[in-house]
Amino acid sequence: MAPCLQLQSTRTFQSTALAREEAQTETQSQPFYKNPDPALVTSPRLERKLLKQGVAPIGSRRRRAALQNSANIPFEQLPYQCFQEARKVLLADREEKIKKITAMREKIARLQAIPTEEAGGEQVQKSKLRAMELELERLKIRADINDPTVKKKFEDGQGDMTKPIYRFLADRKWREYRRKILVQRITQMKVIPDVLPHCDPVVDTKLYFGRHTIQPGEFVNSRVSSTPPKLDVQLFEAGEKLVTIAVVDSDVPNVEKDGFDYKMYYLAVNVPISATSTKVDLANLSADSQVVLPWLPPVAQKGSPYHRLSIFIMEQKDSAPLNFSLVKGMETNRDVLLRTLQARYHLKAIGAHLFRTQWDENMLEVMREIGFPEADVELRRKRVEPLPYKRRNPSTFR
Repeated sequence: MAPCLQLQSTRTFQSTALAREEAQTETQSQPFYKNPDPALVTSPRLERKLLKQGVAPIGSRRRRAALQNSANIPFEQLPYQCFQEARKVLLADREEKIKKITAMREKIARLQAIPTEEAGGEQVQKSKLRAMELELERLKIRADINDPTVKKKFEDGQGDMTKPIYRFLADRKWREYRRKILVQRITQMKVIPDVLPHCDPVVDTKLYFGRHTIQPGEFVNSRVSSTPPKLDVQLFEAGEKLVTIAVVDSDVPNVEKDGFDYKMYYLAVNVPISATSTKVDLANLSADSQVVLPWLPPVAQKGSPYHRLSIFIMEQKDSAPLNFSLVKGMETNRDVLLRTLQARYHLKAIGAHLFRTQWDENMLEVMREIGFPEADVELRRKRVEPLPYKRRNPSTFR
């Protein structure tokens, strides 16, 4: 009988294991409940504590519970033969893509080096360079799209938005659900075409009042909306853009004409956004170079229908800054139409959001604080008299 040999793995996992051991050594002085690890926390109370600190737990709670009792093996070195063989195939495919990326970069360098006349003119040269740069971005995405490490980092919320692959994955995830909900809200509630004739959102816009995330079309209490909100505008392209942010109420009652008017509740220009700089606090924008019309608390008179407050992110032409003093001098009226501003300053709507307000228990107090005229007036619908042949006349009944 052949002797029984016991195989012992000699693979070392020093790169990640030692880093985690060092981290655990540093935090041994503090109990876990005082300094929870976002990769291992499973208690809802500790999860809320991390979220208050601005740190999101990594992955699902079931996964974090499993990691508490698992070996500290790096993801790339998991001891599964099928997994490792598949990674070899993916790495070989990635090497081919990298060769194509190198070749494309050389082509771009050669085209940039030749004179404009030899390239066929300036416009032809720019067009060719633009097409090559787009192809280069596509090759970068294809090189990493199947990498399990990239997918793991993205699902854990650790993706680097400076890299094309993570911007592509974030854009695809947004378009799968969140963008569809946004487009549904702004079309069903007639924001499009009431405020603007067209809007194709290409940036993910999130709205916050305090710590509360506002879903598109959600009702917001008048006391909560009396302070300027915060925006999280996620751009999925490289580089920086300058945008104009406008908040419009399209349901201001006009008793004289028996209809509704528009009112601009906030307007700011020259606001920079990028894939890595997404936070915009409307209360902290510069009053000397950005804020044209400061935040006005939204109000709705008693008896009026709910008001739609639309937030539009509008890209400035060629991402060039607008003349703030000129815009500030011209746009002094809050009754200006957003369509007019779009045409006047050549703006393009790239993002939108929506919330609603209505008469509530705090509305009268907010109206008095801002000095709203006719705060005590209640609007009532006119009684529409029926046509003669539709009137009920019991005396003629038999």
